[in-house]
Amino acid sequence: MRRIIALITIVIMVVGLLSGCGQNSQTGQSESTQPKEKVLKIWSFTNEAKVFATAFKEKHPDVKIEFTMIPMTEGEYQLKLKSALQSGEGPDVVALESDFVREFVESDYLVDLSDLLPFAEEVKTYQFTIDIGTDENGVVKAFSYQATPGLMYYRRSLAKKYFGTDDPVKIQELVSDLSKFEEAAKIVKEKSNGNTYMIASTADLGRVIIENRDKPWIVDSKLVIDPKVEELFDIAKNFRQNGYEAQATQWQESWFAGMNDSLVDAKGNPKQIFAYFLPTWGLSYVLQPNSAPAKGESDGGKTAGKDTSGDWAAIPGPMPYRWGGTWFGVTKDSENVELAKEFIKFVTLNEETLKSWALGVYTNEYLKKIDPSIGDELQQPAGDFVSSQKVVEEIASQFGNTSAAKFLGGQNPYEVFAEAARRIDLGGRTKNIQATDFVVQDALWDPLDAYASGEISKDEALKRFKEAVKNALPDVNVD
Repeated sequence: MRRIIALITIVIMVVGLLSGCGQNSQTGQSESTQPKEKVLKIWSFTNEAKVFATAFKEKHPDVKIEFTMIPMTEGEYQLKLKSALQSGEGPDVVALESDFVREFVESDYLVDLSDLLPFAEEVKTYQFTIDIGTDENGVVKAFSYQATPGLMYYRRSLAKKYFGTDDPVKIQELVSDLSKFEEAAKIVKEKSNGNTYMIASTADLGRVIIENRDKPWIVDSKLVIDPKVEELFDIAKNFRQNGYEAQATQWQESWFAGMNDSLVDAKGNPKQIFAYFLPTWGLSYVLQPNSAPAKGESDGGKTAGKDTSGDWAAIPGPMPYRWGGTWFGVTKDSENVELAKEFIKFVTLNEETLKSWALGVYTNEYLKKIDPSIGDELQQPAGDFVSSQKVVEEIASQFGNTSAAKFLGGQNPYEVFAEAARRIDLGGRTKNIQATDFVVQDALWDPLDAYASGEISKDEALKRFKEAVKNALPDVNVD
């Protein structure tokens, strides 16, 4: 009997050993057929993509994400990305900024994402964000999680002083087109005795006007000067010669100084700025941080200017425009196209994700629970204006008592952003957005400034503009 039991035991052991040779002892799967860990490579120029990547991993714990951040300093991100794509070693997902998204959308670097359009319809993605990610043949190659309509931010106290009201509805009526805006600038100049400028920089208004061109910069390899550009030259000179503009350079100290009343002229006389043109993100990243008093070095560190928080309001302004934004696309090199598409769907077309992004759900504490290795800095504060009109309509009321609303004197920023977004209709002007826009427009500012100052004629200014474009883009005919 013992021998029979022993024989049975030996047989069972042998069968077990043979089975183990062909299968994994824990899963019962062949080692050769065991599922491999999914890897998703993401490149971006900010850590915002890393926030999304971490949140995505919560829903997809089986995915390993390799995130690479490359700064945009002097075009470093674009250069490295193009080099990687040209060598066939690009990542799966790429983040694309507004200034260069069209260059990649119009190339063959990105795959077709048109099959995600039904999800865009579900969340009512703002059409202009889809248009920007769509190539000239109608193929969608990138989606954005943001909508970045531009607004006009103005000082409430100055509006009361010069127009008798700070009511956004009434101020909007006074500046609802360029002609009215110029007339308002004249009133500000006269009633302030020249101590308040309507705008800080020609470039502020320039961006608004350029966005409303009927024709693109380049048609059939030839530079086109749209009538709106001619209009910009005239308005810029009018504002400069009449003292409606502070002659500050955008993004430099004097430009920021107008946000906290620390601006002075060459003789040290205090000056003020009535309005700034900035997009949605300009509120939290530009105006709010720079509204606090600055400490000067020349006066022993004493506070210069004052805190202007609460003295601002936002309106659509004289013309609808957009500024900035980030899109995501899937590269042709991706070995995980469907997974990469799933990531883009999660980031840009998912109602839950977009709500969490806008409402500040993705705190550092929240993200650390998913990935403890992210450090203490990664997070996404509330307030970013998302690309889904459906989400915007659902959450807009929740921004009525935020720090941004208090900064705007009680105005709900999300409601103002939504109004500005509704006014943007690129329609047939989608073709105006080209890969070379940033280069061409960068060539415009110096000649425009020289003309506005009366240093050169308009003909000379246009000549210098064309020469600068030719130097930057040798293949473009500028005659």
